[in-house]
Amino acid sequence: MTGQGLTGRFRQAWQDASARVEQAAPAGTRRRFDPASWGGALLVMLLATAVLWVVQGVNHHQRLDRFGLRPRSVDGLWGVLTAPFLHPSWDVLISTTLPFLLIGWAVLIGGVRNWAIGSVAIIVVGGALTWLVGPSHLVLGATGLVFGWIGYLLTRAWFSRRLSSILIVVVVLAIFGTLLGQLVPDFDKHSSWQANACSFVVGLVAGGVLPLPRRRVKRP
Repeated sequence: MTGQGLTGRFRQAWQDASARVEQAAPAGTRRRFDPASWGGALLVMLLATAVLWVVQGVNHHQRLDRFGLRPRSVDGLWGVLTAPFLHPSWDVLISTTLPFLLIGWAVLIGGVRNWAIGSVAIIVVGGALTWLVGPSHLVLGATGLVFGWIGYLLTRAWFSRRLSSILIVVVVLAIFGTLLGQLVPDFDKHSSWQANACSFVVGLVAGGVLPLPRRRVKRP
């Protein structure tokens, strides 16, 4: 028997043995953790939300606000990366928690890769734009990231034309549609509507540029 014949028979025997082991294993052990599943995405977002609350607890005692984003200031440039994790008060964090959790979850169930890349783009590019055009005061909070996710969901629904994506947008706007009022310029010197608008635009672009996730094929 030739070497190629032996290799082929060995490969086939290995595949058959692997298939038998998988079939014999309990169903629960064959399922791996999927962060894009409804439950997995919720768990990931709960952990991300917990990080915000832990950071706020440290901030309450150590005053980490100095690491926020301060537009057009070299010292405040680091805030592009750190500002979304810092909040000026517990009240602001509490009001941000539910939109952050649920809208982030809605993005994550559409695909881990797009959620990760889109979030990084919103934080970095949206933060950089805010640094250029934002108000002169300190900018803090994850609200910009939330608006970026909303923009992402809008364009993703438009380009995908999938019923699931459209329904997600409808539900998100029905629950959190009033947040869009924070995109409108106002005269409050403590407002950071520019940060919301910049992140929203970046989210719109990300939703149109990032590839659509492949449909999952269910194995029998």
